[in-house]
Amino acid sequence: MDDISLGTLLGVLLLLIIFGAWFSAAETSMMAINRYRLNNLVRKGNKSAKLTSRLLAKVDKLLGSILFGNTLLNVAAAAVTNVVIMRLFGAGELTLLLGTLGITFVLLVFSEIMPKILAASHPERIALSSSYLLAPLITLFHPVVSVATAIVKGLLGILGIKVQTDQSKQKMTIEELRGLVLDAEHFLPRKHQKMLLNLVDLERITVNDVMVPRNQIEALDINAGTDELRQQIITCHHTLLPVYADTQSNIIGILHLKRAPALLQETALDLAQLRDALNEPYFIPSDTPLLKQLQQFQERHARLGLVVDEYGELLGLVTLENILEEIVGEFTTQSPSQSGKFLRHEDGSFLMEGSSSLRELNRKLGLNLPLGSAKTLNGLILEHLEDIPEAGTSLKIAGYPIEIIQVQDRIVKVARIFPAQPKNQP
Repeated sequence: MDDISLGTLLGVLLLLIIFGAWFSAAETSMMAINRYRLNNLVRKGNKSAKLTSRLLAKVDKLLGSILFGNTLLNVAAAAVTNVVIMRLFGAGELTLLLGTLGITFVLLVFSEIMPKILAASHPERIALSSSYLLAPLITLFHPVVSVATAIVKGLLGILGIKVQTDQSKQKMTIEELRGLVLDAEHFLPRKHQKMLLNLVDLERITVNDVMVPRNQIEALDINAGTDELRQQIITCHHTLLPVYADTQSNIIGILHLKRAPALLQETALDLAQLRDALNEPYFIPSDTPLLKQLQQFQERHARLGLVVDEYGELLGLVTLENILEEIVGEFTTQSPSQSGKFLRHEDGSFLMEGSSSLRELNRKLGLNLPLGSAKTLNGLILEHLEDIPEAGTSLKIAGYPIEIIQVQDRIVKVARIFPAQPKNQP
């Protein structure tokens, strides 16, 4: 060391600090880089991204090599600093102590804090460029790092801690995906963002949540009079019409109304021709997720399915339109306040039928009623009260005051919902 000039030692110290800063920046950038964007770059064929992904696939070796190199540089910087201090001020204990404290502060600021802040701000740029130098260093440090990582893994194994060493690919949860969509509000129109969120939630929703209940199904009784059948076909507002024999539980087929004109040309409706015109009914388990059902509709080229429970009892029906409305919203241009099930009052309250779907109320009227086991407003009220209410009963659910207007046959037929009150308001 005596033959080395003071200027050379200071130059070596500066290089040690710079390389130490690079190691710190490389460590932070590798851990902070967006894995989903990295995988996207890999799919596009980016060479730097491919190399970075390979390094992250063995994160134990990557971190071990970075920390080993950084530690060597910090120790070397401390040693060179001591030599410089001894050259300038002698070998006094106080000067060595002050020199050690000084180099510690310099390393903390310029080799740790500053490069890590910079790397956290620009992780992709630093990580991709650093991968070319890190790859040979990992090979160079392999003998020492492999021993160190083996010891670490052994200790963690004794403690019962599992280690995930492949950080190149991370699985995204539904909640993380929702968060990404919500964070994209500056790039996506509000309507598009809502559609994406609805699509994400589609796996959580079953056909039981959106089906038309059995008592609201418009269907034909094949055993009814021919005049009644003709009139019902003429006045039907749907394209597909379930046909049953005697009871709705006995569905015998689905009539597509594009075949109706040929049937109605005859003076008397021919029941044999009507039966021949029916399509086979398509039955769906009530717990089928909407996303899976959408795929099944596509595979079967179908638009309507009959929902049944585990005992085969008819619960309702679901159409392709019901599912698409969960994604894109209502197809009709009619205002919810003008629809048959909802009547808006001047005070902001809504008069509605108890059979109204909770999901439909939330979607159309912007409410936030709880979606649990109850599917309709009537079910929600009965679940909350645990009793059959009388007309005039008032209650509050999820902050919404609700007044029972009409009860018939142990069912809430009509109720009135008022706007939600502030939490601090009684």
